[in-house]
Formats: sequence, C-alpha cells, structure tokens
Amino acid sequence: MTIDNNQLLRFTTAGSVDDGKSTLIGRLLYDSKAIFEDQLASITSISKRKGHEKVDLALFTDGLRDEREQGITIDVAYRYFTTPKRKFIIADTPGHIQYTRNMVTGASTANVALILIDARNGIIEQTKRHAFIASLLQIPHIIVCINKMDLVAYSEEVYENIRSQFEEFSSKLYVKDIRFIPISALDGDNVVNRSHNMPWFQDAPLLHTLEHMHISSDINKIDARFPVQTVLRPQSKEFLDYRGYAGRVASGIFRPNDKVTILPSGFTSTIKTIDTNKESLQEAYAPMSVSITLEDDIDISRGDMIVKTNNTPTPTQEFDAMICWLHTNTARPRTKYTILHTSNEQKAMIKEVLYKIDIDTYQREEENKDLLMNDIGRVKIRTTRPLMIDEYRDNRITGSFILIDDATHDTVAAGMIL
Repeated sequence: MTIDNNQLLRFTTAGSVDDGKSTLIGRLLYDSKAIFEDQLASITSISKRKGHEKVDLALFTDGLRDEREQGITIDVAYRYFTTPKRKFIIADTPGHIQYTRNMVTGASTANVALILIDARNGIIEQTKRHAFIASLLQIPHIIVCINKMDLVAYSEEVYENIRSQFEEFSSKLYVKDIRFIPISALDGDNVVNRSHNMPWFQDAPLLHTLEHMHISSDINKIDARFPVQTVLRPQSKEFLDYRGYAGRVASGIFRPNDKVTILPSGFTSTIKTIDTNKESLQEAYAPMSVSITLEDDIDISRGDMIVKTNNTPTPTQEFDAMICWLHTNTARPRTKYTILHTSNEQKAMIKEVLYKIDIDTYQREEENKDLLMNDIGRVKIRTTRPLMIDEYRDNRITGSFILIDDATHDTVAAGMIL
C-alpha cells in the first residue's frame, strides 16, 4: 500500500488524569526530531528548575501556565508535526470528567483516537467514557496505548488482561478498527522505537502504526456535498465576468461537466470549472477548498449547497440528534438558539429531550432529562427553514452542527444528526 506523503492525519489523545497523554505526545515529538532547539532548551531549563532527573516531556504540550504548575492538561492543545511519511495534527485533550466537552471538541475531526490506560490501574470509568465518545463521534480508528508498562515489569499478562477487558466492553460500540500497543511514554518503549523490554509484542510501534494507517477510505466519496461559503466576484479586467462559489468540499467528488442541483432552491446546472488560486482542476474532493463556476447564472448565496443531481440530501426542518451540552446553563427546550450547520446559519430550538446517556454504563436515563454541562443526550431539533442534512455516520461534516445562545453568543452544544 502506498502512502501519500502529503496526507494529513489528525489524532486525538484521551485518558484519565496522569495517564501520560502529554508525556506520550512529548515523546513522539522528541523521538521523531520534531522539536526546535530553543523549545528543548526552554523545557530542559524548566525541568531542572523543578528538580526532575529527566526532561519533562509533558511540558511540550502543556502550554497553559496553570497546567504547567499543576502538571495537568485543562484545555485542548493542538500540535503539528511531520515525518517523511505523513503530516500530523494532534489534539491533546483533558482527562478530567468535567472536561468531556473539550474531548468532543478535539475529537470531532480526528481520524484516530489514542486512548491511554495506566497499566497499573487498568480500565476505569474514564476509559469507558472516552471510548464511548470516540464511538459517538464516529472516529474510524482507535489505538489503545497501555502506558507505564515499565511500572508493571513489562508484564505480558497485565497487557493481555487489559486488552481482553477493553475488547469485551467495546463490542457494544460502533468502532471499525481497534488496535492495542503496550508502551512506556516516559522511557520511549514502543512509541517511536520498538521496545527491547517487551519482545513478546511483535506488532509495530505507535509512530509506525500512525504513519501507515490507511485513512483514505474513511472519507465519504459517494455523497457529493459542497456548502457555499461565499460568492467570488473579482473586480478586475482579467476576471470581468467571473462568478465563483467558494467553499470546502464536505464529501464526494466534483468534476467539470457534472450535473448539479443547488439547494434549497432546487435549480439545476452543470459545473463549468473548478478553480483554486493557482490553477483549474479536473476534480475536487474532501477536504479541498475550491471555487466552482456554473454554466448557468443562478442566484446562490452563503448557506446554499451544491450537490450532484442524482444524489441529493433531503431538506428537513425537524430531526433527531445526539448533543453534548457544553454550557454551565441547563439546556432549555422550546428556547430559540442559533444553529450553525456547515455554512448555513438560522434559528432553531430543542423541541424535546428524549433521553440522556449515562456515559459510564451506556444506559439511557429517561426520567432525569436535564442536560447539564458535559451531558450527552438525544434531542429533537426544529429549525425555522430546511437544512440539507445527512446522518452523521455517513457524513461528519453535513451531519454535525453547533447551537449558539442568542443572548450570550456562547456555543452551548455540539450535535451529531441521527
């Protein structure tokens, strides 16, 4: 299998507090030579000042002063690094129960979730919580990193016990691909380099697994969806009559001469050109940002969607969704919110809370339906005008949305359409 050297892989880390997420990312960056000398000098100095024997690799990602003082992660820290094989964006998310919303934020665009488990503690409630959220967000691949193997004498028995327990409860979840790697983030075992301390583990170390993971098939190439973000009308002699519809391909493939329908108007046309700022393309696919021109002059504006004529979503004003409530104020059914769906913005309300999920047991709570911060529940949403939606499991872009409180302008919920 060939790997596209320009292919970007996004992964998120999840685990309980002190499971070693930030240390693992620091080790990845350090051993793959992705750290600048001045960064290394700064972190080395801080580590010495704190009296650490070794460089505290967690400091590479713990950017907030509060985090560095407490040694914990309390915000989503994004890091970018590249190897000869692939480019990576890492979302390092908090382990605290009260920061579930941060994990939802960091994991919403991820191809892979790294779930860390402390080998001494095994599977705990937070492990199940993070696995459930990864499943809910339809992250295609999960890598379970069983960390701190050095503290359990690199025991194969400990590793196998945790693996079998995880496989048992994760069988209830919708995840296509789960892999297991025993590691020591502190010492670097099986992170970038294969561990000599665990000869019983014959699979590839973490970085090799990430570099060679096949993610091209994770993108929906069938349902062509192009939410229009803006209309381009350059006022120049070179592009005097140019009218392009700019945006980012959400899914599918578009080519010149394709028959397309514009929603919600229903007008049809044919793609004339697909352009970038450098050249015209013969095809565009997710997640490319392009400008599309049409053979016909149609009134199209931000929030409209260009789709293939033979494959259109059903415009709807009422739908069910799983939402993660992000705000300190309780969700208020029948209250108006602003909904953002792709580039479309309009008014909506939570018509009804159907049930709440107990994330630790995966059971439905149908008696207590109050959605508090970090709660996840199934709701019925009603919008003022039709939205062009797909199910989240088919399309993570057109199947997701956020709700905004009109009074405070705070983002109060992230939703996945069912």
